[in-house]
Amino acid sequence: MKASLFVALAGALATPEIEQKLALTAAIASDWRAGRLDWRDETPVDLVCGRPPRPELVPPRQVPQRGAKSPEGRARLLHAIVHIEFSAINLALDHAARFRGMPGQYYADWIGVGAEEAHHFTVLRQRLRELGHDYGDFAAHAGLWDMAEKTTGDILARMALVPRLLEARGLDATPPLRQKLAEAGDHASARLLDIILDDEIGHVRLGDTWFRRLCGERDLEPESTYRRLLQAFDGPRPRAPLNESARLAAGFTAGELAALLEIE
Repeated sequence: MKASLFVALAGALATPEIEQKLALTAAIASDWRAGRLDWRDETPVDLVCGRPPRPELVPPRQVPQRGAKSPEGRARLLHAIVHIEFSAINLALDHAARFRGMPGQYYADWIGVGAEEAHHFTVLRQRLRELGHDYGDFAAHAGLWDMAEKTTGDILARMALVPRLLEARGLDATPPLRQKLAEAGDHASARLLDIILDDEIGHVRLGDTWFRRLCGERDLEPESTYRRLLQAFDGPRPRAPLNESARLAAGFTAGELAALLEIE
């Protein structure tokens, strides 16, 4: 008898201990590939996001500016990226756990993303340790998870506003961050961002794929629906310069990118 996918996902999501969350996320990916998890299971679960006691979470405006010229500045910058990757593990687990009745490929996609985000977190954390710090040493914010909580009731809004909005903003932010690190001589960290950017394009593309599929099922035009949801949920507006090549590879159209920059 197969085990419940949703019980496994809920357990990984809920644990606050970092190493346990990484291990459970990897185990889910392995068990899924082996066909040991039932995605049609109807066992009810409570979904609670577990986080370690550190880092301290503060409003985004209270997070200090992060330059790359000093060793501590580079560590703070890298810590912010490590925190995003940890948050992304929880997001992928929640995407899969929260929305029942989707095709098996939906669960396969987000289980795979969770495993990739766990790998990103691990390699970036190791690099942070090489710089003399660890995850939790600096304050961080919960902006990604805040939007996840706002969209718990609608998978269409979730796909639009987490992978396709907030994670897509990461595609825009990564090249300038990479340049800062390289100019400061931290080529090891810069190379990691190059690798991770390629994966993140794929993650945003999955969000785009499911968003467009859901729009089709509801007879909605995708690009106008996306702008409507962005405004309805008061999502952060895309800001120039956009990483157009990455966004196009992730499923956006050139016309949509131009229209997004005109939203007030």
